Amino acid sequence: MFENLTERLGQTLKNISGRGRLTEDNIKDTLREVRMALLEADVALPVVREFINQVKEKAVGIEVSKSLNPGQVFVKIVRGELEAIMGQANEKLALSAQPPAVVMMAGLQGAGKTTSVGKLARFLREREKKKVLVVSADVYRPAAIKQLETLANEVQVSFFPSDISQKPIDIVNGAIEYAKKQFYDVLLVDTAGRLHVDESMMDEIKDLHAAVKPVETLFVVDAMTGQDAANTAKAFNDALPLTGVILTKADGDARGGAALSVRHITGKPIKFLGMGEKSDALEPFHPDRVASRILGMGDVLSLIEEVERKVDKDKAQKMAKKIQKGKGFDLQDFKEQLEQMRNMGGMMSMLDKLPGMGNMSEQIKEKANEKSFNQLEAIINSMTPGERANPDLIKGSRKRRIAAGSGTQIQDVNRLLKQFTQMQKMMKKMSGGGMQKMMQRMKGMMPPGGPGGMFPRR
Repeated sequence: MFENLTERLGQTLKNISGRGRLTEDNIKDTLREVRMALLEADVALPVVREFINQVKEKAVGIEVSKSLNPGQVFVKIVRGELEAIMGQANEKLALSAQPPAVVMMAGLQGAGKTTSVGKLARFLREREKKKVLVVSADVYRPAAIKQLETLANEVQVSFFPSDISQKPIDIVNGAIEYAKKQFYDVLLVDTAGRLHVDESMMDEIKDLHAAVKPVETLFVVDAMTGQDAANTAKAFNDALPLTGVILTKADGDARGGAALSVRHITGKPIKFLGMGEKSDALEPFHPDRVASRILGMGDVLSLIEEVERKVDKDKAQKMAKKIQKGKGFDLQDFKEQLEQMRNMGGMMSMLDKLPGMGNMSEQIKEKANEKSFNQLEAIINSMTPGERANPDLIKGSRKRRIAAGSGTQIQDVNRLLKQFTQMQKMMKKMSGGGMQKMMQRMKGMMPPGGPGGMFPRR
């Protein structure tokens, strides 16, 4: 996400460094470039105007502090305004109501509404420790009801059955009564979508909202539609008292226009980002962390949270003990490390959250893609247990057999063995602390002034 915007802003903000003072003249060109970068990212024009005016007002005439050069002061201002546009801080769901807390999902067809219900259900069950019930009030698409039932089973939450012969209001009222009797904390309601905003759709969802009085009404919208996402959200917000937005398919949006426009145009916070197809690919939206990512400063705090949540601690501890006992790090361990990385969204997902990695070369990005991960796993899978435990055995004829078995070339096998040797050396250095040392190193990568970025908050 934000690759194009990060690249353009990174180049633009370099040009202003080295100045003794920020004046209207020497920031004029930079502001013009920033404006173009935002427009190319499909940020809504009113948002761009407001952003540029605020940056200009704060930047002009600021004296250079002793510890920062003007370029850094300007970046600090840009970062602060990016945060302000997106909402300053993450806003959690208000679930402290009398159980069950009813959360209604609204949005256009194809935005990822039903999938988001499944992801949110898993998020609430795993991270908020809530007992969750889901129900579909989409009586126009039988497939949507079946899809939600399948997702509920996958994420291990309860599903309240419904069918197309029922009225949406009756379905949800029935689900609420059941949730009360069975002591559910949260009821997630999936509603019908349309291919466009129409009057009958709005009337139906208004009636449903009035009848069930949800504590949260979340608008689900496709991030890849850019500023259209913000305009559609506004249309819904005019009809419904929305409490927040879920931006889906954010991992496929290289521009970021929706994320930067929604809050300003609707006045409603983005509460979650959908970052992939998997049921755990839902992230709380933190404006400060996203602003850091946009400016290439990384997002170490989110990375640490992800490591703590997704890394299998039992496996990590077993590996640490194995290395401490001098048994070494073998190719089976290497394969398990690759699987752990895949659980965290792959190498690219991790690299994007590290400071300074936003502008890394295409060559590095190419090497860190999913295809190369699959190739490494295929090569290791073609080895015998003995070869995985003792890589020194892998010589000429064995390399040819492994390459043929994995559909690769001998040089690919050689490359893997070289990467493994490097990883083995790193593991030896880390033995004795394992995961703790790794976490400390990651925390040490945080820039001065806190986890969010390079500067202390204003």
